This record gives sequence, structure tokens and C-alpha cells, in this order.
Amino acid sequence: MKHLEKFRGSLKLLILYLLDKEDLHGYALMQKLSELFINYKPSSGVIYPTLQGLKRSGYIEYVKFEADEKSRNENKNNENENENKKNNHSKKLYRITDKGREYLKENDKKLKRIFEHINNINEFYDLGGKSLKEAMTIVIKEIPNLSEKQKKELKTVMTESSKKIKMILLGD
Repeated sequence: MKHLEKFRGSLKLLILYLLDKEDLHGYALMQKLSELFINYKPSSGVIYPTLQGLKRSGYIEYVKFEADEKSRNENKNNENENENKKNNHSKKLYRITDKGREYLKENDKKLKRIFEHINNINEFYDLGGKSLKEAMTIVIKEIPNLSEKQKKELKTVMTESSKKIKMILLGD
């Protein structure tokens, strides 16, 4: 639970950081956040509740903007009214408030640590961490189906790998 709260706090600061650069709609925020991470793309189920919380706190506001000309023409040509509603490209554009800028400024050191952590995670993935994480996920999923021989082999491989990693980090 503590990890989830820390993640939400980090996400709030990242969203405010991005909105301090430019006004964005929810999908654009998801895209910009996914560009920061090698192996993470936030879902709408994470972004929109966070945006609602930021709005309730007075850190952001939104403005609706009209659909572009192409979208309006597409909607005029569409005979089905339900399709018109589904294809309406007007979106909420989120904007940081002065209160949000102040909060961002107060948490500048924390934001720097968040970016350092993101860079560390991205480099970890570049070093092979992605395949290591995928292997761990498979092992955890398959544990109920493993034979005793497979479990013993996995224990040996994981113990040896862990020792080798520690030796590299700590020196021979």
C-alpha cells in the first residue's frame, strides 16, 4: 500500500511537471509519460483518477476545446448520432494552476529524485533487466506447475546469478 501511495505521489508530480511545460489532454499526458519510461505506459485507469485528484486539490484546471475542422466534418457526414458522440474529438485540455506551480516548486527536490529513479530504471532495463523481469514473472506464474527438479535447478541458477551480480557491484 505504501508503494502505491508513493507511486501516486510521483505520478502527480510528473503530471504537474508536464503540464507546467504545456497544456495537455489526458491521452497526450499518457503518451508523454510513456516516453519517459522504457517499459511503462500508464493506463487511463491510473491517469484520469490522478487528474481528478489534482483538480480537486486546485493544482490543475481544465478547459474544453473544440474539435478540429476535420473532426467536425467527419461528424457531419456521419449519419448515426451515437457514432457522432463516440467520434467527437473535443477533449478536456488540462492546465496547471498557480497553486499547482507552487506545489511543484515546493517539491522540486523530490521531482529530481523521481527523474533520477526513472533514469536508473530505464538503464536497468537497458542492461538486461527487462529479460530478467520477464523471466521472474514466468517463474512466479509457473511455480505451481514446476517439478522438484526444476525448482532445485531454478534455485541454483538464481542463487548463482545473484552472487555474480553482487560480485560485479561490490568488486571481486
